[in-house]
Amino acid sequence: MIRPLLRLFRPRLALLNGVAVLGGYLLFSAEIDLVALSAVFSGVVLLAAAGSAFNQVLERDVDRLMQRTRLRPLPQGELTVLNATLIAGTAALAGLALLSAGGGRVCTLLGLAALCWYLVVYTPLKRLTPYALVAGALCGAVPPLIGWSAAGGEPWDYRVMFLAGLMYLWQIPHFWLIQRRHADDYRCAGIPLLKMPVQWHGFYGLLVVWLLALVTAAMLLPAFGMIGHPATLWYTIVSFSLMLTLLLRSEKVLFSCLNLLPLLVTLLLCLQR
Repeated sequence: MIRPLLRLFRPRLALLNGVAVLGGYLLFSAEIDLVALSAVFSGVVLLAAAGSAFNQVLERDVDRLMQRTRLRPLPQGELTVLNATLIAGTAALAGLALLSAGGGRVCTLLGLAALCWYLVVYTPLKRLTPYALVAGALCGAVPPLIGWSAAGGEPWDYRVMFLAGLMYLWQIPHFWLIQRRHADDYRCAGIPLLKMPVQWHGFYGLLVVWLLALVTAAMLLPAFGMIGHPATLWYTIVSFSLMLTLLLRSEKVLFSCLNLLPLLVTLLLCLQR
């Protein structure tokens, strides 16, 4: 039963949302309450896991058609729709309860809004337009706001908006690369993709523009003192290395470097405390 649950919840993706919460919390200059931080971290991880489970219930017909998702528990018959829905609902309620206990009403509302946006807007939109990701990426920008709010900050503060904007911009090339890697799967399932040539050079111009925006947003953090010396040097080097990876014309290398960026930002914020 453990393996089907792991595939239903996709814990690596859920934990990445928790890392973003940690970054938002550490960005706020206040004393760290480990109990509250643990509750909010766990709450967002559970909400992200619930979102994955609900998504698999809604997209079970599509998952059966794709090689990368056909082994998920619903296409394999390891879980029924009812069981998966009940598990997802339990995880969502537990996540919201932890957010309420650790962060209060604002954190709870932000978490609920992100979950609803993911399921009600982004999930059905994926079947209609290749630009669904532009709307869906808003969900990934919410965890830093939750962490910041749990620490005592206002969610509209420009500092946390920089971090949330960075997470938003980061998701677009990240998921573009995933879509390119599994393009045939998406076409077989009827999921519309951006009309770009399969060759790397056809994708290059669009990727350069988006990565420039990502690196520019990343530089706002040290520019406004949110990441200070001596971490600034290493942060700058790693951020600009995203552009250098384009010279290698290797999607695998670029994808790996992109995955490191959120972890790097959170680590540097931890080291500054």
